Amino acid sequence: LLPAAPGVLVLSWCPPGLADGSGEPSDSLVPSLLDAAHRHAIKVAFHIQPYKGRDDHTVHENIKYIMDKYGSHAAFYKYKTSTGKSLPLFYVYDSYLTPAESWANLLTQSGSHSLRNTAYDAVFVALLVEEGHKHDILLAGYDGIYTYFASNGFSFGSSHQNWKAIKTFCDSNNLMFIPSVGPGYIDTSIRPWNNHNTRNRVNGKYYETALQAALTVRPEIVSITSFNEWHEGTQIEKAVPKKTLTRLYLDYLPHQPSMYLELTRRWAEHFSKEKEQWLM
Repeated sequence: LLPAAPGVLVLSWCPPGLADGSGEPSDSLVPSLLDAAHRHAIKVAFHIQPYKGRDDHTVHENIKYIMDKYGSHAAFYKYKTSTGKSLPLFYVYDSYLTPAESWANLLTQSGSHSLRNTAYDAVFVALLVEEGHKHDILLAGYDGIYTYFASNGFSFGSSHQNWKAIKTFCDSNNLMFIPSVGPGYIDTSIRPWNNHNTRNRVNGKYYETALQAALTVRPEIVSITSFNEWHEGTQIEKAVPKKTLTRLYLDYLPHQPSMYLELTRRWAEHFSKEKEQWLM
């Protein structure tokens, strides 16, 4: 990941002993991932997956667990807020599965088991899929919104044309907007019926179009979906031609295996230069 310079790696996380749909429990890998990230000057943030039974109470436990266990690691990501605090940042995937009223118990000042102004306070980012979710996210007490999906047009949130309106909503409600970009999308090896959401990479043009759309709304952070989700064809990691009996892995030929890491680095540099301009 080093040549790509995104700065922060966001890790899919489930509580110890639990796994998401695609297999292995992830918590046991965290210490070695943090160490490796630190060696390469990369920070790590957590993407809390919708494990079975997840609600505001279990997420409260999760946040305590993550911060107690990993919070003092040099590679643990902290975001500098506008008020000058440095707080951990958590993405909550499929946050809409839990009612806003339940999240509010955890995420608003007056919540019954609020994290606000405690040692476990953090920046919490919710997933916006449908337009109506923005009001729920506000009610829930989240600090920001991200869009996750790499297929432009797949959902309201993942459609580039809606990003300006979402950013305006966020600005007027003191929310952070984190648009998510991807290099392309193809998940038909696991969802054969879903080919209408396939998005061709067009030799890197699709990725650059998404990055340009993201930068146009002057976000604080841009997230990339994803580094290595081969089953959804959104990977930017190095790729060489490979096929197994059941699957053809898409490579980047005729380009170099590191093409998407190079593009990412170029745009990351472009992004930080632009940001300096905005802040002047």
